[in-house]
Amino acid sequence: MPQASFPTALTDVRAFDIARAMLDGFNRHYSLFQQVSAEAQQRFEAADWLGQQRAQRERIEFYDLRVAEAAERLQTEFSAATLPKDVWQQVKLHYIGLLTNHHQPELAETFFNSVTTKILHRSYFHNDFIFVRPAISTEYIENDEPASRPTFRAYYPTAETMRATWLRIVSNFQLQRPFEHLDSDIDAVLAAVAEQMGAYRMRANFQIQVLSSLFFRNKGAYLVGKVINGYAEMPFALPILHGDEGGLVIDTALFGEDDLLLLFSFARAYFMVAMEVPSAYVQFLRSMMPRKPRSELYNALGLQKQGKNIFYRDFMAHQRHSSDKFRIAPGIKGMVMLVFDLPSFPYVFKVIKDFYPAQKETTRELIKSKYLIVKQHDRVGRMADTLEYSNVAFPRARFDGELVAELLHFCPSLLEISDRDGDGQVELILKHVYIERRMIPLNIYLQEATAEQLAAAVVEYGNAIKDLVGANIFPGDMLWKNFGVTRHGKVVFYDYDEIEYLTDCNFRKVPTPRNEEEEMSGEIWYKVGPRDVFPETFEPFLLGNPAVRAVFMKHHADLLDAAFWQGHKERILAGYVHDVFPYEEGKRFKHQRTGALSASASASASASAHAGHSLTGVSP
Repeated sequence: MPQASFPTALTDVRAFDIARAMLDGFNRHYSLFQQVSAEAQQRFEAADWLGQQRAQRERIEFYDLRVAEAAERLQTEFSAATLPKDVWQQVKLHYIGLLTNHHQPELAETFFNSVTTKILHRSYFHNDFIFVRPAISTEYIENDEPASRPTFRAYYPTAETMRATWLRIVSNFQLQRPFEHLDSDIDAVLAAVAEQMGAYRMRANFQIQVLSSLFFRNKGAYLVGKVINGYAEMPFALPILHGDEGGLVIDTALFGEDDLLLLFSFARAYFMVAMEVPSAYVQFLRSMMPRKPRSELYNALGLQKQGKNIFYRDFMAHQRHSSDKFRIAPGIKGMVMLVFDLPSFPYVFKVIKDFYPAQKETTRELIKSKYLIVKQHDRVGRMADTLEYSNVAFPRARFDGELVAELLHFCPSLLEISDRDGDGQVELILKHVYIERRMIPLNIYLQEATAEQLAAAVVEYGNAIKDLVGANIFPGDMLWKNFGVTRHGKVVFYDYDEIEYLTDCNFRKVPTPRNEEEEMSGEIWYKVGPRDVFPETFEPFLLGNPAVRAVFMKHHADLLDAAFWQGHKERILAGYVHDVFPYEEGKRFKHQRTGALSASASASASASAHAGHSLTGVSP
């Protein structure tokens, strides 16, 4: 009997050591994630905008690096890939036990899945070995350590102490750079709150709840919270920026779910937030934005792997409770991407084709590198975030026949159709796929739009391109079909296979013909470099519709001028970082305080107007 029990005890010890090593890997990852997120405040105070951008890019890579480190350790120390199933079952059970009092259990479970699926064969990917569903509840987790900050602070002002309370709310963040005119900023906040709430009676539970960490992105810091009065809750955010005099200013006050949805849009870069209990932040934010999926909130907080995991669980649940079929997505078919959707699900699936038309000189790896640029870049509200998956299994029966035929024709190398699990359920497996929010293609929107809607969409289209210019992105293919319209009426770019950094392009005017033969030639008679761009040649492809042309030339004619593009390229090369904010110019307090811009601001606004859009200011 003793000999029979010994291997079981040995297995258990080994399983515990593996679970402990796995959790060590996750803890290292989250410690580094926390550190770079917390340092965002120092970079903000020092106006280190290029450092902020660099930290944003590097943080995105942290997760995959730590997963690779953990997988290598498990292989080196435990020969993990050769361990029998009963060991892995024990590893998972021990890991669950280690997470009982953990502050980020849902993230640690996802990390476990990432490491395990990197080591094990796909046949192991079921409930016994990975976390198909969460095992540890994230309800009521709070950081109870004496020196820690709570998830949010609650303030209980009276009518007499309201101003002092708002002043204390801002001051409690202890920003080291002083405010320029904090008293007048607080007056503006109070006026905005009074206008938003109207005539109201303060109920017994009147309070202001504020998340304990600032949200940093681009050149702004955002104070996020909600006002509670009786049964009513009013979400708000206060953007804090660097002012014209070198100090800090509260730029405006945003209120309500719609303003917050724009702030946390899927088309914007991830925030940097120092948070010990991410699930508590997500729960707080969902109370303000109940329509926002939890997956997108985790993404917005920089925890995109957790967002990706939750999204896939939501997608699987949607498939179980729907019966419609995947189909080829409506609209003009792409030359390098095959795009399909499920009508009942608000996302599209994009697969890179195996071959392309002759005019598309590209490769699969080059296209993937373009999508990686978008993932790591500040998307300034104008590029949709993308979820990237490998080896995704779909029920074959849910696929429209025409879609299957297109996949077999254009993407055979990425497609597998089989009963790999031996359960009689035929699966269609895509080896690589991108998933994006579904939008109305701009070309379709313009065909169906009223005159007023068309004008607004064309203006938004130009604004989108100019925001991308400010972020150092040249879209490449600027055709209407490559842009979409969101629920809020914003125009967002979503076709990335031809994007370039603006600073890598050379913007030129078409040379003047030297003789009649050159002038009449149907061929390009001048020398063109591989990254030369001639903006004036955009016109024939974009402005065939007279109604579209009239609006475009009124608001965005400068997009056809090489000097516009080259000028912004030179500013970016000189180190200038544009301000891009998720609210309208008219909401900014500086207009409301004085009724007019200061002389310096007027000069800036004039320059911006000359550029055709507030590249120094606002991106809705």
